[in-house]
Amino acid sequence: MMAKRATGRGRTRRGCEGSLLYMSGDVAERERWSATDPAGLFRAGHVVKMCAPMVRYSKLAFRTLVRRYGCELCYTPMVVAADFVRSAKARDSEFTTNRGDNPLIVQFAAKEAQVLCDAALLVCPFADGIDLNCGCPQRWAMAEGYGACLINKPELVQDMVRHVRNQIDNPGFSVSIKIRIHEDLKKTVDLCKKAEATGVSWITVHGRNIEERHQPVHYDAIKVIKESMHIPVVANGDIRTLKDAENVHHLTGADGVMVARGLLANPAMFAGYEETPLKCIQDWVDIALEHGTPFTCFHHHLMYMMERITSKQEKKVFNILSSTSAVLDYLGHHYGVCS
Repeated sequence: MMAKRATGRGRTRRGCEGSLLYMSGDVAERERWSATDPAGLFRAGHVVKMCAPMVRYSKLAFRTLVRRYGCELCYTPMVVAADFVRSAKARDSEFTTNRGDNPLIVQFAAKEAQVLCDAALLVCPFADGIDLNCGCPQRWAMAEGYGACLINKPELVQDMVRHVRNQIDNPGFSVSIKIRIHEDLKKTVDLCKKAEATGVSWITVHGRNIEERHQPVHYDAIKVIKESMHIPVVANGDIRTLKDAENVHHLTGADGVMVARGLLANPAMFAGYEETPLKCIQDWVDIALEHGTPFTCFHHHLMYMMERITSKQEKKVFNILSSTSAVLDYLGHHYGVCS
């Protein structure tokens, strides 16, 4: 079994992030690593600040960075549960973590209850919870029966949650779902109530329906869902600054805010910075090099982070750099950032 938990500093292996500990290791040792009850973050008067699951981007190195700047709960990128269970190669490439990477939620795409449960059993010694993706609107996911099509299958969602709850022998291990809304909001409330009755820890609501991409987020819908539930509800969608997060909390009453592109553009957002500070860029360079982050990912993150602090001409130069050494030379010369 090849899914892994990195042990922190150390050599990288096959381009993965951090030195590795395999799941065949000592169970007692693994279980000591994940003692956090993430649901405990949702306490009265406190809005939980969360990093969304992002394909290619919300990996260990970036999670390490945003945790330094006030992010309290991080998700992995979405992992296809069936591939993860079936393939050692998939486990080896899709899931890396370390002792400081907590609390951590592993997000799975799944359509079969036992497959999701098998995937959850594999990661439970290394993570603090799983999340079922019921919100991805991409055509490939929908065609495979994953993602947002699940909002129209509440009984299947219940079955998947129930299986995980019945087979994970850890009451602190969270099981959450991330959804989009229906055009008929009554259907969304019904889905959420059914999930709540089955033991979901919290529900994250992206305030758009399946067809909407860049239209305004329906924060009023998130408010209705929040007022209908007895478990925490997390708001997601178009949150770009700490002020946005505060406003969305006041508009919806949500217990947490989940941010994707806002954190890509400014990983220090939750610490109150309006744009990425140079200290954060320096931290990213240090973390990425330590973790052996592949160049494309290393460079793309910097392109996002520097979007607001570079001129159009600077972007043209920086965005076509093609090696880590070239990026480091540029950052050192223009911004005093050292490797």
